[in-house]
Amino acid sequence: MLLEEVDLDELSQLNASQRRARLERIVGHLITRDGPMLSTLERAALIRQIVDEALGLGILEPLLADESVTEIMVNGPHSIFVERDGRLERVEARFADEAQMYQTIDRIVAAVNRRVDESSPMVDARLPGGERVNVIIPPLSLSGPVITIRRFPTTYTLDELVAMGSVDAPARALLAAAVTARCNVIISGGTGTGKTTFLNALSGCIDATERIVTIEDSAELQLQQPHVVSLESRPPNVESEGEVTIRDLVRNALRMRPDRIVVGEVRGGETLDMLQAMNTGHEGSLTTVHANSAEDAVIRLETLASMSDLPITFEALRDQINSALNLIVHLSRGPDGSRRVAEIAVVASRRRERFRLATVFDFDADPLASDRVVTGRFRHFRLPEGLERRLRLAGAAIPHPFLYERGQAPEREAE
Repeated sequence: MLLEEVDLDELSQLNASQRRARLERIVGHLITRDGPMLSTLERAALIRQIVDEALGLGILEPLLADESVTEIMVNGPHSIFVERDGRLERVEARFADEAQMYQTIDRIVAAVNRRVDESSPMVDARLPGGERVNVIIPPLSLSGPVITIRRFPTTYTLDELVAMGSVDAPARALLAAAVTARCNVIISGGTGTGKTTFLNALSGCIDATERIVTIEDSAELQLQQPHVVSLESRPPNVESEGEVTIRDLVRNALRMRPDRIVVGEVRGGETLDMLQAMNTGHEGSLTTVHANSAEDAVIRLETLASMSDLPITFEALRDQINSALNLIVHLSRGPDGSRRVAEIAVVASRRRERFRLATVFDFDADPLASDRVVTGRFRHFRLPEGLERRLRLAGAAIPHPFLYERGQAPEREAE
């Protein structure tokens, strides 16, 4: 009945908001003419449900419209969870059956010219609003089809992160000074700790006169500088052709005369190319890596770089990492959902030495109480002499806590 009332050619020429408004008027007319007697609220809810199913992702549309929801996890048609304020909660929304859920999945993947079936049971995609989507279906998923949607991260400045308690003002000033001095910075942390959000905030300290090339799997960074070139990798098509990897883009970026290279996340062999770029005139580069601690970050970088197709020893990789990296900013997420900088560590080792890290900032957490709210205090340690000299030569202001408090930064080896 709805298709009889809709001019699909005319509808296709409208933008999203116009298309939705037109369809709402048509559905409202049909309900008034042929539908049951409904209250105003019931009528509005039915119109929204029909239009969501026709144009959007059905029952998931209200969750996507909820600004407090940062992640949506659909574990089969009858089990949907969301993340709010860093905490998971189950919601009442559910699909009628697997068939309806598969219709939604087909709508997601068709928009990016992909398919999901038994021969290709996993797919990553991006919704028109920028949300990242992962779909996996049987036989790989034993509990039925699964959809995971991560909302486009909210953009914050470093000052806003200070106001939120994610980092303090002296550490914010230190990081700004490090970016000014063209230090190479790695942001590490587990899933959901806010690495991309922090990377975006930190990139705001880059001077507006510099040419910046960003490289991501799914474009999420929103740099405000005027001279930014954004590159995005491309998965293979249905014929398994046409793939462009992060590594391909890192290599290409070196030919684009960048002042800075910002990689959303290193996950494989592109790590070696990134390290070589840092060591060959592209100082001041930024990236993120999945790791459980600052020590784990350097070990993981070594492992990822070894996945390159170039024959290189671990001793040579250690030399590359020690020469390239200056700072590691490690992020954590507490059981209460709070995200903060857990540690800032300076890479103190040189050449082919075993990795040595010097902590210059950390969060000293109190024992967890019954309410599971994380409390504690930020601590500052004096900068190692080499980093202090580098910041001074760059004309960067060094915050006093990193010059006079608590003596020399404690060092430890990463194993």
